[in-house]
Amino acid sequence: MQLIDSIVSEAAAFRQIRRDLHAHPELCFEETRTSDRIAEQLQRWGVEVHRGLGRTGVVGVIEGRRGGARSIGLRADIDALPVTEKNTFDHASRHPGRMHACGHDGHTAMLLAAARHLSRTRDFAGRVVCIFQPAEEGGGGAREMLRDGLFERFPVDAVFAMHNWPGIPAGRFALSSGPVMASSNEFRVVVRGKGAHAAMPHLGLDPIPAACQMVLALQSVVSRNKNPLEAGVVSVTMVHGGEATNVIPDSVELQGTVRTFSESLLDLIEANMQRIATHTAQAFGMSCSFEFRRNYPPTVNHAAQTEFARRVLVDLVGADAVQAFEPSMGAEDFSYMLQRCPGAYVIIGNGGGEHRDAGHGAGPCTLHNASYDFNDDILPLGASFWVHLVQRWLEQP
Repeated sequence: MQLIDSIVSEAAAFRQIRRDLHAHPELCFEETRTSDRIAEQLQRWGVEVHRGLGRTGVVGVIEGRRGGARSIGLRADIDALPVTEKNTFDHASRHPGRMHACGHDGHTAMLLAAARHLSRTRDFAGRVVCIFQPAEEGGGGAREMLRDGLFERFPVDAVFAMHNWPGIPAGRFALSSGPVMASSNEFRVVVRGKGAHAAMPHLGLDPIPAACQMVLALQSVVSRNKNPLEAGVVSVTMVHGGEATNVIPDSVELQGTVRTFSESLLDLIEANMQRIATHTAQAFGMSCSFEFRRNYPPTVNHAAQTEFARRVLVDLVGADAVQAFEPSMGAEDFSYMLQRCPGAYVIIGNGGGEHRDAGHGAGPCTLHNASYDFNDDILPLGASFWVHLVQRWLEQP
């Protein structure tokens, strides 16, 4: 394993940075303290700092001392989740209702450690653009940074991101070309009937049976409308209707999520969901409204950049420690950057939770869980990968 000595020797300092960020989590577009801390560290190391992209984003630019026109972008997400932490160790969140439950504190610390080494040595030809992106957890911070001219102001030949993954052992990586994360989309259907006394249903139009039929019928989109070889999920996750046991409500509201790996399948699912909702309501003599909101597009790794990252990883940890990544139906707004620039999304193993300090919660160390904590032992590994990737990418003719 080719860890970089200077990064290993400074691991304790970056562990402290990571734990400080964990103790002070900030939600999407509220990452003011986090951005201040990132900018402060980068400026201390002589990195050119730019702020305000995507509101609270930070960009650090590091020029190599050997000139060169090539460039590479490295992205870390910096926001936390609206989760109340169950851990009680010393670096647990000090803010109820906010928690780094997805490891963005660790992603930030790994990129900072790499930036520290790269700024100190500058032993490369070209430019490194370190992108500290806000609001990955539902805010579309990547999209907002792009709208603010990220790649126009800081053009790169390729862009890469890295995310920790509980369940994959520490010391291992995973990646695959093609779709790796699904699109994230939301729908809302309101079935409108006519309220009445529950003992006299013939005097009203009961929207509850219509809504129940609709929930069942929407599953036929996945089971009967899409190609069975394509992955797609339709989940109704909220049903709201009624306020009293003896009252038929005027309306029932359904909400849920749709996940796909392709835009064409998403088009098919949306069209069929709207058709089913409209006609089911009509069959019961009612009307409905249908809203469909497309959030994050699928995250699709580019083949050449994925293969390049794979070769770097194999040299870093060995072929046996680099595995294929099984695509996830989770979503990731790094997808917006990959739509604009070739690149790849890399997975680093976070282990099974054994690394957690005494005082961790009773739950598993999984993403978006109140008992999660990032594995500080992998900080030098992730940072070393970033440095090796930069050096190898910029060495290309």
